[in-house]
Amino acid sequence: MIGRLFLLFTIVSAVELWLLITIGGFLGPTATMLMIIATGMAGATLAKREGARVLEAWKQTSLTGKMPKDGVTSSALVLVGGVLLITPGVLTDIVGMLLLVPGVRRPVAGKLQAALQKRLALPSAGQAMFMGMQGNAPGGDFIDVDAHEPDADAPSKDARS
Repeated sequence: MIGRLFLLFTIVSAVELWLLITIGGFLGPTATMLMIIATGMAGATLAKREGARVLEAWKQTSLTGKMPKDGVTSSALVLVGGVLLITPGVLTDIVGMLLLVPGVRRPVAGKLQAALQKRLALPSAGQAMFMGMQGNAPGGDFIDVDAHEPDADAPSKDARS
């Protein structure tokens, strides 16, 4: 896992550097730096706006006791998109912008959530409820035990004799 992350970050950084050098060759260093600064500022503004929208949706739906239309995964992707936009680079800017667009973010969140659920082998809500009703937990039998703490004020058996 760490090897894959190292490889991913190394390759992404190398491609970003190559793209910035290539773009700098066409536009010049000043225009390239201005482009990096502009996308960072635009990213911060978009992330703030989308983040505020997601937060407001969470507030409104929490009052009704329902889950927001954009789930936890989608909300996390807004944060990831904002971070990617603030990070200098062309690829990270493109991915970051796409993650801030609700029409792109929602399908990505759905696929990511399904992949995580499959990878972690988490039961769906219906399966979890069924397992709870059957008394069978994954990994063994379910034993229901009622435990009672002794009353602190009651005399112990040794004190009564």
